[in-house]
Amino acid sequence: MNRRKKVLVVGGGGREHAIVSTLARGASAVDVYCAPGNGGIRREARAVDIGCDTPDDIERLASFARRESIDLTVVGPEAPLVLGIADRFEAEGLRIFGPPAAGARLEGSKCFLKEFLARRSIPTAEFRIFDRAEDALTHVETCPVPVVVKADGLAAGKGVIVARERREAVLAVEAIMVERRFGEAGRRIVVEECLAGSEVSLLVVTDGRSYIPLETAQDYKPAFDGGKGPNTGGMGSYSPYLSLGSPLVQQALERIIAPTIEGLRDEGIPFRGVLYAGLMLTSDGPKILEYNVRFGDPETQPILMRLGTDLLSLLEAAASEGGLERFTLEWDPRSAVCVVLASGGYPGSYEKGLAITGLEEAEQVAAPGEVKVFHAGTAAGAQGEIVTSGGRVLGVTALGETQEVARRRAYEAVAKIGFAGMRCRTDIAARS
Repeated sequence: MNRRKKVLVVGGGGREHAIVSTLARGASAVDVYCAPGNGGIRREARAVDIGCDTPDDIERLASFARRESIDLTVVGPEAPLVLGIADRFEAEGLRIFGPPAAGARLEGSKCFLKEFLARRSIPTAEFRIFDRAEDALTHVETCPVPVVVKADGLAAGKGVIVARERREAVLAVEAIMVERRFGEAGRRIVVEECLAGSEVSLLVVTDGRSYIPLETAQDYKPAFDGGKGPNTGGMGSYSPYLSLGSPLVQQALERIIAPTIEGLRDEGIPFRGVLYAGLMLTSDGPKILEYNVRFGDPETQPILMRLGTDLLSLLEAAASEGGLERFTLEWDPRSAVCVVLASGGYPGSYEKGLAITGLEEAEQVAAPGEVKVFHAGTAAGAQGEIVTSGGRVLGVTALGETQEVARRRAYEAVAKIGFAGMRCRTDIAARS
């Protein structure tokens, strides 16, 4: 008899809960570990009390994977990838799903990304890079507005400011480069034209040569209804947004995704993992706004709710060069909608440790498997109850025969949940 495979999922947010749950319901016999996990993940996987945000964490994770004979490690968040977790694991002969640090720079450095796109002639917004605040301020005083100001490094999804007026652009440069609101992430900035059009999230899984697209999704970054307020890590998402057979999706695959993977290979970067393209569908065709080098959050929740193929088989194929050459995916034809429940004050300061009620009731508003509450910023309280521990607390995700049905179920489930200060956008998937 073959032994059960062991998978380690690195991270502790809603994306990681979706990965854990999808692995657990797949066809493969698997024991799932998660480091560090959260209040919800700990009910579905074996929690490992190791973080993932420092080099020391990476050493401890590698030691754990070696000691426990982990068959595959799946990296959720971007920080450990940028720190080189894939390089460290591969040096130990440990199998991992995620790109090396050189490939993770596509997300870890917006300056590196823009320079790479320019070298490869991949469609993107016109841009300038600055490492002196004085030069950046001079530029935004005369450049066309609206304009987008981006901190170079990782800033938890909050380092991109769309300045509608010139004064906002000046304040954005000052906040990032002078006040150092995002620390060392703001040592350099990108100032780029503000593209007009519709945004779409297009994720592909790649083995470094072949790639296979996942179903499309659209997410909602601004904190409040109507696209207002500061940017967040994401307040909700739905899938599908466009059919994979859409001419726009095909253009994006041919003009953006394929040249990126080819360019990475030409530059000696063996990229195996998820390549997540944030695209703007402009009047001139799709253009790349940003790349992430891991599954998106909250896009992963509705996408994986619809995945009909065994997730472990997909990840193992991608972890081997050439493994995806003949791989195909099956999808649930239904729509999925995810509504994020956030702490009061997010993306600013907020209270933690607040008891959450109604979690079981929320998953009972439809047939089994049609509603799932993914935990993001949660923890176990002193009495074993679930409490808040982050800004984005839960991702309430529902399936439906149509997008409207999925949306209605998601908000019916939201209505069952409560914690002090809880808030969410009410317009997720309201218009496609």
